[in-house]
Amino acid sequence: MELLEWDARTYDTLPLPHKRWGVDVRARLGLTGTETVLDLGCGTGRDAQQLLAQLPGGRVVAVDGSAQMLDQLRARLPAAGHRLVTVQADLREPLLLAEPVDAACSVATLHWLPDHETVFRSVRNALRPGGRFVAEAGGYGNVSGFLATLGEVVDDDGARFWNFADVEETRQRLRAAGFTEIEVDLVPDPARLARGAQLEAYLATVVLGAHLREMPPQRRRAFVHQVAERMPEPLIDYVRLQISAVRAR
Repeated sequence: MELLEWDARTYDTLPLPHKRWGVDVRARLGLTGTETVLDLGCGTGRDAQQLLAQLPGGRVVAVDGSAQMLDQLRARLPAAGHRLVTVQADLREPLLLAEPVDAACSVATLHWLPDHETVFRSVRNALRPGGRFVAEAGGYGNVSGFLATLGEVVDDDGARFWNFADVEETRQRLRAAGFTEIEVDLVPDPARLARGAQLEAYLATVVLGAHLREMPPQRRRAFVHQVAERMPEPLIDYVRLQISAVRAR
């Protein structure tokens, strides 16, 4: 499947719970201010911007597969200069960086990637020994209620687009990739939206992007509206997979 190209401008206008998730991820990195940090699946630069503020003597390496997202990131951070390095890369493939990083983070990206073993090896190889990796993504049970509603609208609910891993398999994959001090948890964190334009924009941009790509453009708006109308309440039943691990020395 080709990489999903995001509507970055609309993405930045939405009331994203991702902002809250990013605060937690950055706090768990335990930065001192001089590190080089890998932002894996950086999107429009929301977390990169905050990381740069936390790193007056450090840098951010921002990696994403979407050209639109990276363009929006550069527009957001025009004065970052040498402290920001952007890399467009398909994260389904092994990631090669020019130099190692001190820490790595990822917010709401892993569930879009089918092979977590490859991702974890990429992060391990990017980190210096002793470097910390903190991430959160959709985990086992994520959006199960929404998928049930979607299944009432279409025969194919599109679950194949996502990879919602559970706790034990994630621990095993991190251990096999060369991490220690592994902590993994699943945390319910539903997001409530306003019915109407806000909910439909959120669904179209954040949740149903991969589904819409497979539809003729003239059908997409009606499909999103139909799904939104079928939802019993304007709630996305997120369950977050939270990860913290350290590259073995």
